[in-house]
Amino acid sequence: MIENDDKNFDKNKHILMKFTKYLSLLAFLTAMSFNGQAQVDTLSLKHKISVEQYLSRVGKENLGYAAEQYNVNIAEAGIETAKIFPDPEFSAGAFDNQQAKLKLGQGLTFGLGTTLELGGKRKARISLAKSETELSKALLLDYLRNLRADAALAYYSAIQQRELMKVQQYAFQMMKQLADADSVRYKLGAITETDARQSKLEAGNLQNSVYQNEADWKNSLIKLSAFLGKKSVDSLVIPEGNFENLERDINYQTLISNAQNIRADAVAALNSKTVAEKSLALVKANRRIDLGINAGLQYNGVSTNEVAPTPYHRTFNAGFSVPLKFSNHYKGDLKAAQFTIKQAGVQYDQVLQQIQVEVTQAYFNYTAAGKQVRQYKNGLLTEGKKILTAKVYSYKRGETSLLEVLNAQRTYNEVQQGFYESQSNYAAALIELERAAGIWDLK
Repeated sequence: MIENDDKNFDKNKHILMKFTKYLSLLAFLTAMSFNGQAQVDTLSLKHKISVEQYLSRVGKENLGYAAEQYNVNIAEAGIETAKIFPDPEFSAGAFDNQQAKLKLGQGLTFGLGTTLELGGKRKARISLAKSETELSKALLLDYLRNLRADAALAYYSAIQQRELMKVQQYAFQMMKQLADADSVRYKLGAITETDARQSKLEAGNLQNSVYQNEADWKNSLIKLSAFLGKKSVDSLVIPEGNFENLERDINYQTLISNAQNIRADAVAALNSKTVAEKSLALVKANRRIDLGINAGLQYNGVSTNEVAPTPYHRTFNAGFSVPLKFSNHYKGDLKAAQFTIKQAGVQYDQVLQQIQVEVTQAYFNYTAAGKQVRQYKNGLLTEGKKILTAKVYSYKRGETSLLEVLNAQRTYNEVQQGFYESQSNYAAALIELERAAGIWDLK
């Protein structure tokens, strides 16, 4: 009896040793094939870039921003247009008084006239054009403010997708090893066929998740390239940054005060008030009377008629014209300009109010996101990993079921995904806070 027990013990020991060697070799080969696959998938994605370098390139290469810059050029060209004086008018004509019997003669007429603008119309036009240029510059800065924030959000979103992909890859790698090991254990009679099939099925599901995460990651890289104005995606940029250096010591009351003074849309709204005031000044100037002046020269040929023969002679004339501004009785343009000033004032107050709301909301979101990140760092991640490691170890020793391992794996995946999502939310909250405050210090 004792001899049979010794034989069974030696047999089981031999099987266990073979299984351990096989499992080690399997883990090594799985890891090598997994790493090789990862290298093949990312072979063409070589251009790593920091957030500072990326945002700098966005400001230089983004097509939308390049198009918006032309608005400033167009507005500056409007200043040149406003400087134009009224064009003079030249006229010429000929007449023939020659008749069959009277012979009154022939002649030529020449005239030159222009309009003298009174009431400071040209000065008002130039002043308005300059104000519109400043408004265009402020709107361009506001466009850049939003573009920079949107590009930064895309940058950190790509980092999040990269980390989520790594989480799924790690989960798949571990489950693949367990599935391959379970296949051997089933052949050795250590577990049932159902357990072996279950682990294989779970590995297949995780592999599908890996495929989707890889697609999500690469799509996020394509979005990064779109901000750089790339027409093709054969060479993508990869963010080399992380979710560190996101903590700021911030007083949101100070942020509100500063934002209402320096934020580009507040400056643009203030410039809109100036433009409205300049428009009113131009309307008033246009209601002033202009003076038309003219001069002419007439050449009369020889008249040979018998009643009043006339020799060749020239006639010079000069004069002026004054429009009768009956239209000034109607003051629709004047009232419209006055209402526009009031409207711009209300809109400016609305922008200030909106800035206060945006900064306050962004500040609360930022502080809440920071607390969530610290919650994960202070124990959730560590506990999840410890539990999973213990469950896998117990499962390999036959002390726990596959279902418990799968539950521990799902929990740990969810904790990791929640961690990276919270970090991404933290970065997004900081970006939105700085967008709302009109400041920028991301590096």
